[in-house]
Amino acid sequence: MTDNSLTELLLDAPIIAAVKSEDGLPKAIASNSAVIFLLCGTVCNIGSLTEQVRTHGKQVFVHLDLVDGLASRDIAADFIRQNTPANGIISTRQNLIRRGRELGLTTIQRYFVHDSRALENILRQSCEADLLDILPGTIPKTLRRIAQSARQPLIASGLLSDKEDIMSALAAGALAVSATTPELWFL
Repeated sequence: MTDNSLTELLLDAPIIAAVKSEDGLPKAIASNSAVIFLLCGTVCNIGSLTEQVRTHGKQVFVHLDLVDGLASRDIAADFIRQNTPANGIISTRQNLIRRGRELGLTTIQRYFVHDSRALENILRQSCEADLLDILPGTIPKTLRRIAQSARQPLIASGLLSDKEDIMSALAAGALAVSATTPELWFL
């Protein structure tokens, strides 16, 4: 259930801090990023991790596939909705995206473009997510092709190593980029 405010937020601050370990959270919170992706956590601490982010006025999205203790069942989205202040979820699994939307969470479907067949599947599928997260983010020509056919805004993620990679992804049609490299969070 993305709204114009998230789109505006990402237009103003297009670098998303993607946190892959709890140790990186303080730096992400201190960064220029208005949105944080949590690519870590457990069922025991995901509530407190998301609360830390929200307390600092940032939006937070939980990658359900990467939270220890959550299964790939619909109940995982229910758990996040009921036990955290997360703005939304990220997943590679369509059933979790569908359930997240039913619960009113903003949903981000993550796709790995590892070959031409994967690209064809993305272009052919009817995805229910609010935004698409395309990996790797260093493939501008492919990002441009997806951006032209997808109805959802794109986020480019993975293998982004410098400002040039970020600018190329944004120029190719990505609304924002997600980076795990802390130095990029402060650009």
